[in-house]
Amino acid sequence: MQGIEIKSLLLGDEPLSFLLEVLLRSVIMFCFILTALRTSGKRGIKQLSIFELVIIIGLGSAAGDPMFYKDVGIIPAVIVFIVVVGLYRAVTWLSGKYLPFEQLIEGKPIYLIRNGKFSIEDFDKEDLSQDEFFAELRITNVEHLGQVRNAIIETSGAISLLYYEDKDVKPGLPLYPDLYLKKSVEIYHPGLHACAYCGNTEEVNEPKTCSVCKRKEWVLAIKTLRRT
Repeated sequence: MQGIEIKSLLLGDEPLSFLLEVLLRSVIMFCFILTALRTSGKRGIKQLSIFELVIIIGLGSAAGDPMFYKDVGIIPAVIVFIVVVGLYRAVTWLSGKYLPFEQLIEGKPIYLIRNGKFSIEDFDKEDLSQDEFFAELRITNVEHLGQVRNAIIETSGAISLLYYEDKDVKPGLPLYPDLYLKKSVEIYHPGLHACAYCGNTEEVNEPKTCSVCKRKEWVLAIKTLRRT
């Protein structure tokens, strides 16, 4: 620490009096952020879509610099706020009027599970690992894929689940590690198995490839009911 000036380390090149200006700037910009988010409507405070995240980043950047950079004025930041919020309102209006425009800006919901099995083509398009998805399902007390009729990843990144009623639950791929990690190409207990990759269930008595995804790893299927 020798040779380092404490004043320079803590304040930079600004005088101590600039701290009061920072305080005032921060209060002003905080009020502008609050006003901008309030103006954007209730959608702006729900789980964020990609477009809404861009808006928040833009507002944050516009607000941050005037708070502590002396040479950055507040009026240019206010103009940025007005433009960003105006664009948000315009794009939101266009998205509500034209579905293709909404899908272009925010994407569209994607099926991850259909009828208790992975929708492989759609799942592979998403930047979502199988382990991460299994964890999302376990949080909602899902023990195996046979309990889930459909799973959809929304444009916000949230996952919507439609469960089977108890009487309709099917045997499915177990999601908890103590069972799933027993997956193997060898068949030690002939019977109903689930493909470890796509969740397809078949009677398997000897090593074979899955009829859906052509993979070779299997796990004994289970048919427990979902506990709520």
